[in-house]
Formats: sequence, structure tokens, C-alpha cells
Amino acid sequence: MLKRTLFISNPYHLSLKNRQLVVSEKAGMPLKTAPIEDIGFVVLDNPQISFTMKLVEELNENNVAVVFCDSKHLPSSMLLPLDANHIQNELFRAQISASEPLKKNLWKQTVEAKIKNQARLLEKVGKNGSQLKTIAKSVKSDDGDNREGFAARIYWNALFGKEFIRDRYGNPPNMYLNYGYIILRSAVARALSGSGLLATLGIHHRNRYNAFCLADDIMEPYRPWVDEIVLKIEKEWPGQLMLEKEQKAELLQLMTADVRIGESRRPLMVALSQTTASLARCFTGETRKISYPVFE
Repeated sequence: MLKRTLFISNPYHLSLKNRQLVVSEKAGMPLKTAPIEDIGFVVLDNPQISFTMKLVEELNENNVAVVFCDSKHLPSSMLLPLDANHIQNELFRAQISASEPLKKNLWKQTVEAKIKNQARLLEKVGKNGSQLKTIAKSVKSDDGDNREGFAARIYWNALFGKEFIRDRYGNPPNMYLNYGYIILRSAVARALSGSGLLATLGIHHRNRYNAFCLADDIMEPYRPWVDEIVLKIEKEWPGQLMLEKEQKAELLQLMTADVRIGESRRPLMVALSQTTASLARCFTGETRKISYPVFE
């Protein structure tokens, strides 16, 4: 079932009644309700929002990712369940003991899938993706010669122009990309938790200060779906210098984006769970291939 994403930017009070999330004005009547089981994400973007611990407990039990925004209205932290899979201990052990050759092969698959999807997005918007397709074929184990970085330079120049520099603190549309990637990262972390995996322990990313290294690994082939939405925002709001509510709402549509994974088409949120479940099977030795989506 497709889960809903709720974006709350007013100083409401959130509570629980009959397994429904209840949105109310402070000391006022309820405004809206939503079944907890239908929710995948809750984005809280106001410092005056309040909520009950019983609601938090129910959200946690249903593996809902709760994303908190900071004073700049950017996602800064999230609430995720610690015990979301009945064989989590077994999967943690398999993940921790994964061999280096396996992890290098998984990263090779990830980089190949990312570059191929970047090439397909370029072709979809009328650009030449043939060079990226050639690069994808040359990726080696663990991407030892950094084909990912080489492809990225070509990709960004083709997508947003030769003057564009992808930088977290750079000029537009970097702020849109940042917001979209943070939402995507939250979604991947939620899917990893649901599949019983430890989001901290990556297959390639190893930053000691990063609590979501595996999420940063697995999100890579999904980035072009964010990039496509950003292209749409650039077209609809040309010259926009600030990230406003309208653009945030557009980026949150990412979770319901239609993607092809395997032989089926699924919402991106569902596809992520399929990808992370296949990764868990790689760690347990049931398969050696991650199921990634194909951009169309």
C-alpha cells in the first residue's frame, strides 16, 4: 500500500486517537486526521509544533519516519524505530560480517546503476547520455578509479549548464537538490530499518561522524528522480532564489514517483523497500545482486 507523506508547517498540536494522527490548533478543535497505518513520513517544519508521546510511540511501531526541520526550515534529524524486523539480530550479524569482496561488488553495482540512471535522465530531457553509458560499463570493483566522480562532472554540466557547480552551499538549484536528497536519505533510512539493516554501517561510505553511511550508499541510484523534480521546479519557478513551501511540496512528491524495478512499476517509496530487502538477502548469502530501479 502506498504510504502518505504529511508536511506540517503550522504550529499545530499532534495527538493520537483511535490509531489516527489528529492535527489540531493549540487548545482548539481537531482540523484533520489520518490513519497511522497509511503514513510513511511526517515532516515537521515549525518550532512550535507539539505532540504527545503516545503518538510518537504509535508512529514508531508503524515504522513511520518522522523528519524534523531546523530554524532554516531544512530537514535536520529524524525519528526511526530501532527494532523494526523480527530477525534483526541475525541480519545485523550478517551485515557486520560481510566480506570486503562482497561489499566492493555491491558498491560496483550501485555506481553502475547510478550512472546508467543519470544517462537515462539526460536522454529524457533531450541531452546526450551516451558518454555516461560508456562510463557505466567501465566501473570496476569498488569503483577503484572513481568512475562515479568522473561521470558526475559530465552529468552536472549537461543537466544544468557548464557554469553549474554541485555544492551544498552553492547557488541555485543547489538548495532544491539539498532538500530533495535529505528527504530521499530519510526514506532510504526508513526502508533499511524496515528491512532489519543497520543504516550506520555502509558498504562504501565510512565517515566516522556519519550515522547513515549505508543510507548514503543505497540512495545513489535514486538521486536522478530528485534531479528530475528539480528540473521541473527550475522551469516552473525561474529565477527563484529561496526554497519556499511550494517547492518543498513539489519535492515531497518524490515518495510517490512511479519507478520501474524488476518486472514491475512501483511508487518510489515501495521500490526502496524492495531494494533494501534485496540488500539484506545479499548479506545473508541468498543472492549477490541488489535490486535497483531503472529510470524511465
